[in-house]
Amino acid sequence: MQITTEADAAPVDGGQMTPGLPDAVTPDAGAPDLGTARIGIIYPGIGAEEDYPLAQSLVDDLEVDFLNTDAGDVAHTVEDLLAVGTPADLAGHARALVTQFPQAQSVMWACTSGSFVYGLEGTRGQAAAITTATGLPASSTSLSFVAALEFLGVRRVAVAASYPSQVAERFRALLEDAGVTVTSFQAHGIPSAGGAGELSVAQLITIARQADTADADAVLIPDTAIHGIAGLPALEVALGKPVLTANQVSIWQAMRLAGREHPRGTDMGVLFT
Repeated sequence: MQITTEADAAPVDGGQMTPGLPDAVTPDAGAPDLGTARIGIIYPGIGAEEDYPLAQSLVDDLEVDFLNTDAGDVAHTVEDLLAVGTPADLAGHARALVTQFPQAQSVMWACTSGSFVYGLEGTRGQAAAITTATGLPASSTSLSFVAALEFLGVRRVAVAASYPSQVAERFRALLEDAGVTVTSFQAHGIPSAGGAGELSVAQLITIARQADTADADAVLIPDTAIHGIAGLPALEVALGKPVLTANQVSIWQAMRLAGREHPRGTDMGVLFT
């Protein structure tokens, strides 16, 4: 994986949409094997950047082109999150990414809170700005959660959110706007991305269990600052159901947008099997 930083950084979600939950991608079932997927990741500041080289080692036929926006330790406040995800800034970051990595096949705004804070239509606008700037299919982590739920046929979820409640409630609103039923929702009040990045796998299992309910078909952990990928096998064993983490769904959806219908990987959760 190549990592760059940049100082300039923003289409319609480039995938096709299916009825029901929005933003699912439905590639041609008869499409040939396209080989290695080159996905472009725009990542804000610090947190769980290490999830991306780890995923590249676990997922079949994946190469990650990674651009860090140098946003630093982003505070979990509505004001700061709106500022980090403006469509104009994302367009600039996206142009910088494809200039550095011209072989990228899709672009992902890999920030859950910096996308859901804009609402469902607003984060579609973020993706549209990226596509306009690059000509590539694009999405955001929030839209990737919605697409992953559609793919798995999941309509009822429990959410273990790292954010303060004022921020976290916007994720609940986005899910409900997308037709998802939230059976349980917990906000853990972590004030910044850096703090979320310090959560251990054991702590993730604890908060996921606290959030889970018997009638939830999956558990969502929505923060790209969380090191969720290494914990996926243990999380799904502990919960006995699919667990979706932010960097996991971002990579999965970026690969789908790059034309890989069924991304496969080892220890990447039910979503990749």
